[in-house]
Amino acid sequence: MIALVQRVTQASVRINGQVNGEIEHGIMLLLGVQKDDDEAKAKRMAERVASYRMFEDKNGKINLDVGQVGGDILVVSQFTLAADTKSGKRPSFSTCADPKTGEHLYHFFCQQLKEKGFRVPTGQFGADMQVSLVNDGPVTFSLTV
Repeated sequence: MIALVQRVTQASVRINGQVNGEIEHGIMLLLGVQKDDDEAKAKRMAERVASYRMFEDKNGKINLDVGQVGGDILVVSQFTLAADTKSGKRPSFSTCADPKTGEHLYHFFCQQLKEKGFRVPTGQFGADMQVSLVNDGPVTFSLTV
């Protein structure tokens, strides 16, 4: 499982021109589900995201997690993150989870964050989406489990 997490001052996802989810402060998260992922990995990723220190404290040090700064987490499925790009001029999607598994683990991951008390607006699995964001810093990390 791969999560691309970006510290943002605002982010939104639109589907067919309509806002499906948006936040003003927190994490914009793109989630890629791989073939060997399961609920245990999704739960571990949710724990990592919730506790990952990527926000500045009063001294300007990156020491605080999203909960400590009162942020939200916008989650968008992004199967291309799980693609194999090691060779050639075209990505291979053989490393990605099948759509049924991917969708299940995407929703499971979002539910884990909600159970931790976060507001978790989302995109729509499998939809054509337009994502907008203002990356703060810029601060972006790629997390894997």
